Amino acid sequence: MTTDKWNASQLPDLTGRTAVVTGANSGIGLAAADALARAGAHVVFAVRDPERGRTAAATLTGSTEVRRLDLADLSSVREFAAAWEGPLDLLINNAGVMMLPEQRTRDGFEMQFGTNHLGHFALTNLLLPYLTDRVVTVSSGLHRGGTGVIAFDDLNQAANYNPTRAYAQSKLANLLFTLELQRRLTESGSAVRATAAHPGYAATNLQSHAASPLSRAFMKLGNRFMAQDDKAGALPTLYAATQDLPGASYVGPDGFQELRGAPTLVGRSAAASDPEAARRLWTVSEELTGTRFPLDAALRG
Repeated sequence: MTTDKWNASQLPDLTGRTAVVTGANSGIGLAAADALARAGAHVVFAVRDPERGRTAAATLTGSTEVRRLDLADLSSVREFAAAWEGPLDLLINNAGVMMLPEQRTRDGFEMQFGTNHLGHFALTNLLLPYLTDRVVTVSSGLHRGGTGVIAFDDLNQAANYNPTRAYAQSKLANLLFTLELQRRLTESGSAVRATAAHPGYAATNLQSHAASPLSRAFMKLGNRFMAQDDKAGALPTLYAATQDLPGASYVGPDGFQELRGAPTLVGRSAAASDPEAARRLWTVSEELTGTRFPLDAALRG
């Protein structure tokens, strides 16, 4: 039986190319790293725990290395970027935390916003001078949840913290970041493209850290009976990283409610398509992280 649905066997030959995958030690990050390495890429595991990263990397076939990166600590992000040398073809902003009890990053940001958005924002800007092809940022269908907009007056959710709302905001931020990054890349004349993806409902350990015991129990059942596996969940990321798509494209599963299926271009909320919100978020993110778009000099001509 044959199918025309896209899968990892259709990845192009990536020999000679280098990919950084954040959070590559488990879940869809590991599945994406595995597929990229099998296609010939040299894959850098950018992970908080190098020992766990090395254990995971040892299970792969292909060229890999492990480097420490803690997205909840901007000094770690800067150290990772400062140590980088040579061209970087693909940056996969995959790592994330989900629906945690209220916590703060080392720099004082709400943990989900700080890790899922600000850490990747800083990392991307610091690595952009080396990038040659693609930045893929993993969002979620839950970007439509919460209040549905960025709470610019309370980004840290300090007034009334809600784990689900904070997660939804961080995933909305991922899409606005991709939108504004692509605008800036286009205006600077860069050939690098920014895309986004979401895995649908994929069974990973991401859901196991939810603040609510009821949520954890529900998601455990969902992982067992409803979700697709991590390899299928990684397909939208791989598609967004390697296929000839327009900048700012958003890829997800083609099945019911985008929960599972083969990768395809999908829609996003109106808030995730708002260019003014994207620019405002970018400006705020620059202020919070102390990083800037490195091609601004080209924009100034």
